[in-house]
Amino acid sequence: MARHRRLETLTLMQEIGVVPIFYEADVEVARQIVAACADGGARIVEFTNRGDHAIEVFRQVDLWAAAQRPDLVLGAGTILDAPTAALYLAAGANFVVAPHLDEETARLCNSRKIPYLPGCGSVTEIHRAHTLGVEICKLFPAAEVGGPAFVKNVRGPCPWTDIMATGGVAPTKENLGAWFGAGVACVGMGSNLFTPELVARKDYAGITARVREVLALIREVRRAQK
Repeated sequence: MARHRRLETLTLMQEIGVVPIFYEADVEVARQIVAACADGGARIVEFTNRGDHAIEVFRQVDLWAAAQRPDLVLGAGTILDAPTAALYLAAGANFVVAPHLDEETARLCNSRKIPYLPGCGSVTEIHRAHTLGVEICKLFPAAEVGGPAFVKNVRGPCPWTDIMATGGVAPTKENLGAWFGAGVACVGMGSNLFTPELVARKDYAGITARVREVLALIREVRRAQK
């Protein structure tokens, strides 16, 4: 069962501004990555369902977080259907992210008061997600769908729309400034946030430093836009 309330999780996503995204088959390495992200200031992390027995890795990391890092908010990504979502909810997922919109998954998460962030690529999909109780839509693949201009043009007639841009978000002042200037609630970042080389070297201090750098850039671009 989720340890963090729905509103707390959604608020935290927007306050921090970035959701680190990763998959790792080794439980100990996964724990270290999650801890490194939290130490850098991003204590909300998406673990993707992309490998064999990924649910078991997630379960072990969540048990560790509940005991050792209760401040961490761990969610599950790449969730394609409601049965898979149910497994992760039972394992403690605090939010569910998908590359597409699945109505059965939306209803399941909404009934459990768990944030569901489905991938949307059109105004019609975003509207449909809203009617299913979605608070933050994942724009995916963000750069290919239309980039910051898409976000700006959607929020013009629909200013209540909250979007997490994922896919093509770069850790630079220029790129982050464009996304947040367009009005995203937050961004999702995977290998652009911390590289596979950092993970391969088990350079967890490097991951922490990288996360801190990106959060500092987000704070800077947000201040500039006030």
